[in-house]
Amino acid sequence: MWNLADKTIESRLLLGTARYPSPLVLQDAVKASGSEVITVSLRRESAQENMSRQFWDYLLESGAHILPNTAGCHSVKEAIVTAHLARELFDTNWIKLEVIGNDDTLQPDPFATVEAARILNNEGFEVFPYTTDDLIVAEKLRDVGCRIIMPWGAPIGSGQGLRNVEALRTMRRRLPELTLIVDAGIGAPSHAAYALELGFDAVLLNTAVALADDPVKMATAFNFAVSAGRMAYEGGLMQASSRAHPSSPTVGLPFWHHEQNS
Repeated sequence: MWNLADKTIESRLLLGTARYPSPLVLQDAVKASGSEVITVSLRRESAQENMSRQFWDYLLESGAHILPNTAGCHSVKEAIVTAHLARELFDTNWIKLEVIGNDDTLQPDPFATVEAARILNNEGFEVFPYTTDDLIVAEKLRDVGCRIIMPWGAPIGSGQGLRNVEALRTMRRRLPELTLIVDAGIGAPSHAAYALELGFDAVLLNTAVALADDPVKMATAFNFAVSAGRMAYEGGLMQASSRAHPSSPTVGLPFWHHEQNS
């Protein structure tokens, strides 16, 4: 069990709800993933994709914690208006803050993100800001009141995994008091496991499951990977070495072995 904002949950996998073949497949994938937190956008979903009554009914009845997001917003004003709509619709003060600065890379605008986070924190929201792996931006977000920060592993939907491991490792080391969730770029269960091995508290992903040949099997794989990664971190991973070390003791070897190597 671990604490995410004001909730105590078990799973360290947060799952997006876009681009699934059907609401039924989404429902089965969420169950298979073990995720207790699901995200939903109020702006980007199309009427034929996820805005059906069946989809909304499932969200409200799933029992999962809903994390609305401001995906598709390009300004502070857009993000704040969307956050207020989400709070009214879902009766939650949680908001995943996205303020996009570039339409090609979907890289967040750091200045607008920090400003929007400052305003929303002052208005009583629990802000989950999506950002890059830049440590200074993360520190600025902390300074305006964010207790949770969501750095990308790689651009949204790219499936590239953890593209800048050293930057992520540094962020984890320098911000031990914050909840850090790798968001975006996760393309394989091994990527998710690696993020947890680095000490990140959780991962959030969508495309890797939603567009898999079998979303339910892929959700199951990510469920196992996240659990394995966290257990490995807690167990204490061995340090890499530039030289070999024998795994078997040398005590008790035949005397001629020592003579041959003397």
